[in-house]
Amino acid sequence: MEIMEYTCEGLVDPTGILSGTRYEFHLYLKLDPEDELFEEKGTGLRVIFKVDGEEERIASYHFFERATGNVLDFELDDEEYAEIEQFCKLHLTE
Repeated sequence: MEIMEYTCEGLVDPTGILSGTRYEFHLYLKLDPEDELFEEKGTGLRVIFKVDGEEERIASYHFFERATGNVLDFELDDEEYAEIEQFCKLHLTE
């Protein structure tokens, strides 16, 4: 799995109920055609990333089909999760 491009946008909590700040990442992935996540028109990963003081972590995520936005029912393995979390931390300020 290789991240080809991404977007990052701050999210607004209009209620003020949630602590910290949240960011929405859309990561567009390059996958091997043999990978079960491979979609002909592209696969993406939507990540909600939470920053609250010293805590920086993935709050939620899901894979999606890039052409339609349909959610794909897959999970990151532990190594991929750590890689995506680190990617988000590094790209918060860009």
